[in-house]
Amino acid sequence: MSSTNLGKRIKELRGKAKISQDQLAKKADIPFSTLVKIEAGYTPNPSMETLIKIADAFEITIDDLIGRKK
Repeated sequence: MSSTNLGKRIKELRGKAKISQDQLAKKADIPFSTLVKIEAGYTPNPSMETLIKIADAFEITIDDLIGRKK
């Protein structure tokens, strides 16, 4: 998945959850600036730790976070 698609996916999930970037960053325990960069596509390869924290904040798997279908 490209960084742009990941960013769009996170933004889409935030919209469904009706939470702001700031709220998600706090819930995932990641810096706000990191989340903004991921959503904007400026961070092409976020760390696995960051992806896990974001997925956990949404209470989904990493596969669901990245939109991977089996």
